[in-house]
Amino acid sequence: MVIDAAHVQQSGMSQLRAQGITFSYDRRHPKPLFYDVSLDVHAGEMVGLLGPNGSGKTTLLRLLSGVLQPQAGHIELEGRTLQQWGRRGAAQRIAVVPQELHVPFAFTVEHMVGLGRTPFIRGFFGTLTAQDEAVMQDAMAAAGVTPLAQRVFNELSGGERQRVMIAMALAQQPLLLLLDEPTAHLDIKYQIETLELVQRLNAERNVTVIAAMHDLNLAARYFPRLLLFQRGIVADASPAEVLESALLSRVYGVQVQVGILRGTQHLSVLPPGSVAEEERPALTAHQLRVHVIAGGGSGEVMMRALADAHIPFTAGALNVGDSDHTLALRLADEVITEQPYAPISQANLDAVCASLTRASALILCPTPIGPGNLALLREAVQASLNGLPVFLLAPGERDTDPAETAELHDLPENGDVTEDELMQRTGMMARDYTSGEGLMYLRQLLRNGAVIALSVSMVVET
Repeated sequence: MVIDAAHVQQSGMSQLRAQGITFSYDRRHPKPLFYDVSLDVHAGEMVGLLGPNGSGKTTLLRLLSGVLQPQAGHIELEGRTLQQWGRRGAAQRIAVVPQELHVPFAFTVEHMVGLGRTPFIRGFFGTLTAQDEAVMQDAMAAAGVTPLAQRVFNELSGGERQRVMIAMALAQQPLLLLLDEPTAHLDIKYQIETLELVQRLNAERNVTVIAAMHDLNLAARYFPRLLLFQRGIVADASPAEVLESALLSRVYGVQVQVGILRGTQHLSVLPPGSVAEEERPALTAHQLRVHVIAGGGSGEVMMRALADAHIPFTAGALNVGDSDHTLALRLADEVITEQPYAPISQANLDAVCASLTRASALILCPTPIGPGNLALLREAVQASLNGLPVFLLAPGERDTDPAETAELHDLPENGDVTEDELMQRTGMMARDYTSGEGLMYLRQLLRNGAVIALSVSMVVET
């Protein structure tokens, strides 16, 4: 099982851990739905659970919530098994949002959200306290359903019901939120609203999220870590590593393509022969290959876009175990590989220098700058002095406002903007962990004519 360290918090123990889980619905003639499944999820993660129908995604969520019990193995929440927590204790920490919720009574939204306080009510005739009411109001406000408080739940639209179910889950004040196909049966407007809400709750309240997803494109957009499930975990890593054409084709039993649609910034999963192939820019006769310097996942979208555009490229030096290294091995013509936690060797620096000599351009992705990759920046500066075009891919450009993007695009030629302001606005300063040496090299690159690229399409189309 491969877990991308960039998406796993390293401080302390796992929040949720499944160890050696085996489960079968038929206990008399057990044929396991899955066997010996192990999983670690840290606090604050957002994990998308993928897999074809019948692969066991919903069953895994039921096991993680304590509704089902495995025949072998155990599940721990904050170091204690779910059995040790008990049903009430687990329900006070784990909330589940099902695909659909059928309510035989004309409950209002407020009544439905109040059900989320059930694990905290003591006694058969327990009533809601002022604190319970405050938690309910907060949950409805967070889910954006306060205006619907007196509406009947069964009379709401699908998207409104989904937000009410999330509010009901939030009323449990959970550490862990489990969602089973949260976008099923919703139109695109409510799909996006639902996932934006979940993403915001994860960021603002540090709620750990595990969601079974049907739409691979939405999963790639909203979940930094994906688990591909088929009666067990087939892959567990970033979207760039899990959404791989051959792997998806094998698991889902249908040929698909994975790439970057021109002008977008996210992975797209498409059927063969679709628009992605037709829109790929043609490779001109004079175009040679480019070299990519990346690391820590910063080159994921760029490398996918280059591969989709049929632009050959080399990459490195990249450490073994880095997600960019894993992806480059699949997509690049040549990868310069360095051992993990080791300084870049002279042999690999020579290889980078040779690759830059043959390249028609250098793309520097927004990787953090530390002592380990300063040598690569020095090589980049020397290559720019030798006339090699350099593109500095600006971080965070996926979320940049169009007006701000236009402003930033003009910054290199704006005499009123200092280099420090330029690097501040494009996030370069925040990436330097070398007490200024990294920024010195970036300034030299800018002075040598390096171009700030605010999108991968800007690079590919240049």
